[in-house]
Amino acid sequence: MDIKRYTADFAGQETPVIEVSGDSAGPRLSVIAGVHGCEYASMAGVRRWVSALSGRSLRGTVQVVPVVNLSAFRARSAFVVPEDGKNLNRCFPGSSDGTAAERLAAAVFEQVIVGSDALVDMHAGDLVEALEPFALYDEGPAESVARGMAAAYGVGYVLRQAPGPGAAFGGTSSAAAAAVGIPAIIAEAGGCGLVEEAAVAAHVRGLDGVVRYLGMAVGEAAPGPAPEPVYLDRFIWPRTPRAGWWEPAVRVGETVAAGQMLGTVSTLDGGEVLETLAAPADGVILFLTSSPAVAADGLLLGLGAAEHRAPRRLT
Repeated sequence: MDIKRYTADFAGQETPVIEVSGDSAGPRLSVIAGVHGCEYASMAGVRRWVSALSGRSLRGTVQVVPVVNLSAFRARSAFVVPEDGKNLNRCFPGSSDGTAAERLAAAVFEQVIVGSDALVDMHAGDLVEALEPFALYDEGPAESVARGMAAAYGVGYVLRQAPGPGAAFGGTSSAAAAAVGIPAIIAEAGGCGLVEEAAVAAHVRGLDGVVRYLGMAVGEAAPGPAPEPVYLDRFIWPRTPRAGWWEPAVRVGETVAAGQMLGTVSTLDGGEVLETLAAPADGVILFLTSSPAVAADGLLLGLGAAEHRAPRRLT
């Protein structure tokens, strides 16, 4: 096994990259973290995982970028690239003559994603975001492999997203990869910008699971059958039309019924309830804005739902 560490020019940012070449030919797996600059558990997870690869036998090649969004990391900027205020994971596949986030997305897409046989984009809850671990993949020609990768990550929920008007968002790394036939997942564990052992370990186990699923781990048996995840196919992101004080009535990981009260937005003096949020469908709370401060059109939570059935509660 050969491990090479170098810096790559991503739209003017000198970004650390690690490339691990296995003992025999096999798939090329790209792993990125730090697309959002304060999602530290995912960055800690990939740092730990790649450090442990040197003692293992590997087929193929792994390319790792532990911190993609360096300017956001250094500025402790939640969600957005500080130079233009854009969310990098809404800008893929990017534009080489666009704004800072669009140029960075284009560089990562062209230099890391294109040419890969599979992509894992690691995330966690940002500074004001509590989160239940889940993995997401996108509709596309490679989605059967992507679904297998998402299940192999070993988190409790796997969500499929289809493009179009019903999608909660677009412009993600996984959607851009799916559009060109590369199986890709977004893997989420950890929350509120914290580096907690359970979340870091979940990411390490998840990457191990993906490597085994892709047939890249030589002579390694799985530690045991992973629990079957709950499969979801809708991601609903309720927002508040008015700024105020957000007070959730639910927790991440909680299953909810359509019509259930999820929380309120009130005036800062507490004198008036401006908005009472009801669950638009049966589902599970996958992430939750943990800060009371919300702006107009502010995101309150993410609800994962399954068509025609309620997600079961994890035991």
